[in-house]
Amino acid sequence: MIPIDLTDKVAVITGGGQGLGKATAQMLHQAGASVVINFLDDAEGTGRRLADETVSEFGERALAVDADVRSRDDLQRMFARVQSTFGNIDILVNNAAILRDRTVKNMADSDWDSVIETNLSSVFKVSQTALPFLNEGARIVNMASISGVMGFFGQANYASAKAGVIALTKVLSKELAGRRINVNAVAPGVVLTEMGKSIPEQARQHMLAQIPLRRFGEPTEIASTILFLCSDLSSYITGQTLHVNGGWWA
Repeated sequence: MIPIDLTDKVAVITGGGQGLGKATAQMLHQAGASVVINFLDDAEGTGRRLADETVSEFGERALAVDADVRSRDDLQRMFARVQSTFGNIDILVNNAAILRDRTVKNMADSDWDSVIETNLSSVFKVSQTALPFLNEGARIVNMASISGVMGFFGQANYASAKAGVIALTKVLSKELAGRRINVNAVAPGVVLTEMGKSIPEQARQHMLAQIPLRRFGEPTEIASTILFLCSDLSSYITGQTLHVNGGWWA
């Protein structure tokens, strides 16, 4: 047996209150890491409720922090709080993302801008702001998507953002190699999280027919890949995008 032990490691997961972020937070915590779940609250308090529910499941070694990943001030405040609570950061998972699907013909500037800012620009801002708080030998994992490679219908904004994440991952891996910080991306296929379930049923069935394994992914399967990239087992992997999609376009 080869265990993955993240005891004494500190992990920050953006958008960690639900979906793939929550699954990742759960898995890293189970491996022994202290976990910080970033969330953005809304008028109904949904973000805080989901994050607090997740943290309450963990008990010790967990913290929920409200911060807008698009805001430099929020990010600086978040990382300073993490440092004062747990110390410097060993693992950063850039997971926060939104969908605003429209055809190019019908896509408003606001649809484009909000997705690019949340799904791509925030990865740059979060990573850059985190640099002084990262330990040498830390790991950064960015959430890409199969859409960033295949370019799904109606996802000009989302696909462009995720393709940008893949490119940014390559650049960061080169620039941070001197500090032994490995930077990789994970590109899931369709996973039936809250976001995945928002895909219309007809479109989902069309996608399913193209997947050799004939099923959609489970959140824990994506989280397991992230766990691997955060462990010593992946020490010689950097600048890569691991595609976890059931063989969809292999």
